[in-house]
Amino acid sequence: MAQNTPPAWRNWAGTETATATEIRSPADVTEISAAITSAADRGLTVRARGSGHSFTAAAAAHGVALDLSHWTGVVSADGADVTVRSGTTLAELNTELDRRGRAMANLGDIDAQTVSGAISTGTHGTGARLGGIATQVSALELVLANGSAVRCSATERPELFAAARISLGALGVISTVTLRTEPAFVLAAAERPEPLEQVLEQLDQNCADNDHFEFYWFPYGRKALTKRNNRLPVGALPRPLGPVRQFFEYEVLENGAFGALCKIGRFVPQLVRPLSKLSASVLSPRSYSDVSHKVFVTSRRVRFVESEYAIPREALAEVLAELRARVPQLADPVIFPVEVRVAARDDIWLSTAHDRDSAYIAVHQYRGMPYRDYFALFESIAASVGGRPHWGKMHTLDAEKLRDLYPRFDDFARIRSEVDPDGIFRNPYTDRVLGPIS
Repeated sequence: MAQNTPPAWRNWAGTETATATEIRSPADVTEISAAITSAADRGLTVRARGSGHSFTAAAAAHGVALDLSHWTGVVSADGADVTVRSGTTLAELNTELDRRGRAMANLGDIDAQTVSGAISTGTHGTGARLGGIATQVSALELVLANGSAVRCSATERPELFAAARISLGALGVISTVTLRTEPAFVLAAAERPEPLEQVLEQLDQNCADNDHFEFYWFPYGRKALTKRNNRLPVGALPRPLGPVRQFFEYEVLENGAFGALCKIGRFVPQLVRPLSKLSASVLSPRSYSDVSHKVFVTSRRVRFVESEYAIPREALAEVLAELRARVPQLADPVIFPVEVRVAARDDIWLSTAHDRDSAYIAVHQYRGMPYRDYFALFESIAASVGGRPHWGKMHTLDAEKLRDLYPRFDDFARIRSEVDPDGIFRNPYTDRVLGPIS
């Protein structure tokens, strides 16, 4: 197990940094266990590092950092259940599942995260009948503070399982994740601009009629870009965009041209409103089909900061109406679109969709542009309808406020105190959002 001179860690958005006391790169469960017990003996904390795609300091390690990049790949496959090592990225997982003729039922639009990081922070895609990635987990193996590796599932240590699927790494280091997969399938994608009022009026119908529905709205425009992804019958052949059009639309327009507009807006803020309206006006329809993960995932090279809240689905129109009315009054303009997705309720204790069908609203700002007033406004609007912040996106809530939003918050705290009584897996972020160990 390699030990390195610790460089400073920085997340993808550049919003968080941390310097660990030491970095360990375990290659098996025994080495993960040894790193944890060694840290505990010296009074150090332990955090597992993923890909740094959280906008918060959830993965920041100030004691021992576990680099899981050497702990990757599929361990076993048993029918629909596929067990993978926790350092495996979603991109690697999708490639391996595709090779085996399998697929995840639902994914978000970024695949750089590790499997353990994605589930631990509540990463999700969209689909009114589908939950986030953590709902596709059928079992976990965790290495606890005492160095023991334990398995949990709906039938084995079920309370630990209910807590551990979304745990911010506060219960132990996930070593393996067993996922329920499906036979590989093809998704038909239909993307087009529509008037925002029409999108909101037809939201329930769009959510019911499509496997996956989402939309993007530029704050100063009147149109939204809608995305409908639906499964095709078994045996359907993919009909992807041609390589030239794919490169032009995703790399040139969505990354290159949009990135250039963002840079202009950062240096000349008074141009942001017309540039945002221009971005909304040039949206064009496109239809194609491809294997599922190639439709779910989109290349994101323009860097940004982000806040996201889950709200009761029935409150979506109210929240967006407030945003539409108040964002133009901000002193600093907003150049990034607002993203809206949906998810079904679930029973995971710290899931943002716990016990309620949810709409997710994500607000973004180009990195380097002012965002604090915008995010504070958004938080205040989301709070008025009982919004729950995404654990991996920027927010200001603490344990006292979060306890009121999660009916099983104290149950999570109880399990945490049982499996990590000395706080081996804590860091400043978990101290803030989960509170002290009782």
